[in-house]
Amino acid sequence: GSIVADRAQGLKMRVVAYDPFLSDERASDIGVEKVDLDDLLARADFVSLHTPLTEQTRNVLSRERLARTRKGVRIVNCARGGLIDEAALYDLIKAGHVKGAALDVFAKEPAKDSPLFELDEVIVTPHLGAATSEAQEKVALQVAEQMSDYLVKGAVVNALNMASVTAEEAPRLKPYMKLAEQLGSFAGQLTETGLRGVTITYAGDAARLNTRPLTQIVLQGLLKPLLASVNTVNAPAVARARNIDVATVERQELKGYQILVSVEVETDRGRREVCGTLFQDAEPRLVRVRGIDVEARLGPHMLYVRNADRPGFIGNLGCTLGDAGINVATFHLGRERPGGDAIALVEVDQEVPPDVLVKVAALPNVLQVKQLGF
Repeated sequence: GSIVADRAQGLKMRVVAYDPFLSDERASDIGVEKVDLDDLLARADFVSLHTPLTEQTRNVLSRERLARTRKGVRIVNCARGGLIDEAALYDLIKAGHVKGAALDVFAKEPAKDSPLFELDEVIVTPHLGAATSEAQEKVALQVAEQMSDYLVKGAVVNALNMASVTAEEAPRLKPYMKLAEQLGSFAGQLTETGLRGVTITYAGDAARLNTRPLTQIVLQGLLKPLLASVNTVNAPAVARARNIDVATVERQELKGYQILVSVEVETDRGRREVCGTLFQDAEPRLVRVRGIDVEARLGPHMLYVRNADRPGFIGNLGCTLGDAGINVATFHLGRERPGGDAIALVEVDQEVPPDVLVKVAALPNVLQVKQLGF
């Protein structure tokens, strides 16, 4: 996206950008105006998509949003299929609202009979990626050379999804890696505005480890909700490119726990912290969120609910989930003080449908609800 912005500025175009993870400083550095999505759609003559396909970005250009675009808009999608409601795009081009589109990705691939192919206003190219014979030959040669280097010399070159860890460190680091992944993912899934910085603190026994791979894993979990291509190797570089300050603290003195890892995130809205530990079973536990003590194991389907500590909340939440046929597996509570802010971490047996999330959000005293997955 930043490369396209640079090219557009070279053509004297004014560039506005929507990206929940884009900090104000990074936006200034690349010369774009940071706006919300509705503002962007109302103002843009050209809309170019640069995002992976996630649950948050699927149909990001829905029929309703396409209808709110500026009349005569042109749309470019060379990112991922599924980001645009293709039927709505067809209808709006036929109606004259959308002037044209350039696409090389589609919701169903290979795309053989899309109605969009009929339109003179649409330019389509095949989604080749690395599917040319020349590219495949070069990739095969590189893979063979790298495997040969590893088998003959023991050299690991260009590992895409693994931080450097010695054979001696691996068994000891393994449970910490899972803890780091869950803490980073928890913080990332709750981040909805621009990231400014992250501070990772290793306390107690955790401070005596090689923490570099753990930091990379935290960053991967933090960034992955909106950047599906991020991994432990490129996560630090991605953070630097987005002007996200990364700091680590190692502190051997610790009260209350033998091990504690904390991830403090600074966003455009402020700071928040999540802390976790390992008990004797070596299983990660969440122990503190936003300064509130709450102990929980994290499962595949979780609800994070922040609420005012008032009578009736637990019953209302349980009844709403029960009425929707959703079974509660575990229920963990913590509160700041009597009558203050409280947090519920609820593990359920299945994904909660969007309409049920809306009902939970509308319950009395609920301040925030978010579906999480681990």
